[in-house]
Amino acid sequence: MDDDRPDVLLTGLLFYDLVLTGLGKPPTPGEEIWTDGMGCGPGGIANLAVATARFGLRTSLATVFGDDYYGAYCREILAGQEGVDLSLSRTADGWHTPVTVSLAHGHDRALVTHGQESPYSQDVLMGDPPESRTALVHIEAEPREWLAKAAANGTLIYADVGWDPTQQWSRALLDQLALCHAFLPNETEAMAYTRTDSAAAALGTLSELVPVAVVTRGGEGAVAVDQTTGEYAEVPALDVDVLDATGAGDVFGASFVAASLAGWPLTERLRFAVLSAGLSVGHHGGGLAAPGWYGVARWWRSLTDPGLKKAYGFLADRIPADVGPPVHFAPVTPPAPPHRPHAQKP
Repeated sequence: MDDDRPDVLLTGLLFYDLVLTGLGKPPTPGEEIWTDGMGCGPGGIANLAVATARFGLRTSLATVFGDDYYGAYCREILAGQEGVDLSLSRTADGWHTPVTVSLAHGHDRALVTHGQESPYSQDVLMGDPPESRTALVHIEAEPREWLAKAAANGTLIYADVGWDPTQQWSRALLDQLALCHAFLPNETEAMAYTRTDSAAAALGTLSELVPVAVVTRGGEGAVAVDQTTGEYAEVPALDVDVLDATGAGDVFGASFVAASLAGWPLTERLRFAVLSAGLSVGHHGGGLAAPGWYGVARWWRSLTDPGLKKAYGFLADRIPADVGPPVHFAPVTPPAPPHRPHAQKP
């Protein structure tokens, strides 16, 4: 295999996210609430791109940027700051980058988005997808053609799924798992699609459909089965204060892929993913809250709890010698573009 292959291939819709925290309570119609926290940055598929790149994975992203300030800002963050390969991405003339305002309250958030349908589909962006070690994908009711092409060229597909607004939870969607190496739904999604009443029962059903099945359980942690190694794992969540849960699931998936590519045992993969997601919720935004190796190393060095020291002792041999520079968290406002003074008339 070509050593220059991307570690992770991604495609999906990108958003410019504005996240408001510290609401105190959800707003009601006609009411004005002042918040004590705000952050901004690229969101949507960018959450996965930043999270994977911060673990040192060669990340290739196929997405669409609007030809506006929001698009230019997101492009600079992804390519210039985080080192994401955007050679498969496009800028659409006259198209507005989608903008989402996230109102974070407690362990959840409400979203308001302004945007239009992307002018380029995933299949158009991908074409014949390049060979990649893995692809992290969000499967939907309508299968994407590029997914089968990627699986056929040896790319291992790690998939998640979203909330079904129709609440029909069609089992036909699970047919796409035949293309996948791993499936990582949350507990609600897993039970709904498998018609089961517990995370354990859902995991049992999913493990018959895909080699690696993971069910995330929020504050209860996660459970997983790896049929390729015969491993089962169940790990608790960390006790953390939640500032903003936006993108925590993406950070979980990205870190699980990073640990999987490194060949770690299932329990270590799951603990690492739970840890990374737990560290991310203490900061604003989705992708820019991802801890990367720098954040994981900092947490490990500061750890004093003997129980966690034992449970996460594997990190002593897993954290690389070079964890990279401090990560950039979401700023309150994006930097202004450079000022270019008008030419002086003679």
